[in-house]
Amino acid sequence: MQRRRRGVDVGLILLFSQVFQVGLENIPPVTLGTLALNVFLFLKPLKPLLKVCISVDQGYYQKDWQRLLLAPVHHANDWHLYFNMVSLLWKGIKLERKLGSVLFGYIIAVFSVLIGIVYMVLEFALAGLLNDPSYKMNCAVGFSGVLFALKVLNNHHHPGGTSNIMGIRVSSRYACWLELVAIHLCSPGTSFAGHLAGILVGLMYTLGPLKMLMKATAGGFSYFNDSVRQRDYYSDFSAGSHSNERRPYGFWFPSEQLSEEEMRRQRLNRFERW
Repeated sequence: MQRRRRGVDVGLILLFSQVFQVGLENIPPVTLGTLALNVFLFLKPLKPLLKVCISVDQGYYQKDWQRLLLAPVHHANDWHLYFNMVSLLWKGIKLERKLGSVLFGYIIAVFSVLIGIVYMVLEFALAGLLNDPSYKMNCAVGFSGVLFALKVLNNHHHPGGTSNIMGIRVSSRYACWLELVAIHLCSPGTSFAGHLAGILVGLMYTLGPLKMLMKATAGGFSYFNDSVRQRDYYSDFSAGSHSNERRPYGFWFPSEQLSEEEMRRQRLNRFERW
């Protein structure tokens, strides 16, 4: 079934406004490219959503493995796209500046596929534990799973912060867990398993063996060495005062005003959303 399009895509207009407010020259290349890909596939989807969403039934039983690549970069509606991409801008600018474009792009690619696999494992486990085969049919689309993984990674590289979740101040170290529960309670249409998969993959990278496996697979390139950072053109924006973790472009990030839970509960769609 094709995505329903009604009237003007206000979320898309707001997203363009945010991007141009930041300035294209101020957005690191992998972050900008990932955002552009998601927008392009929203405007020109490769297939209907039911043909790209990931589920145990379609991914594992039907062996439609291309869904692991397609599901993260397709979105249910313009607001789904808007909130995910604004969150990507905030996290991407910080992390790509910290890690460098090569490593950040590698992380995005691996996380996108691995989260889909972990999502299917979780849904399969829920189907068995609860004796409810409908979990194997849950079909999810969207970039939110990757964003939860990036949230874990961002908190790892920028420790000590706090987040406001529904009026509750909590250490950023635990914020993703509280948001996971809050989003599911306030917006049942979102994918609990998809978001949890993102957190688990993030933890596998920061605390588990995933980073070492990725390093070994990549042949031990120097960009995995914490003492060697790729220097891109945008690094000049972080020179001098470290207050440039600031918003140097007068950019309003809704994710800094609202928690991700408060943003996502505004979205309604028949698909599970990451």
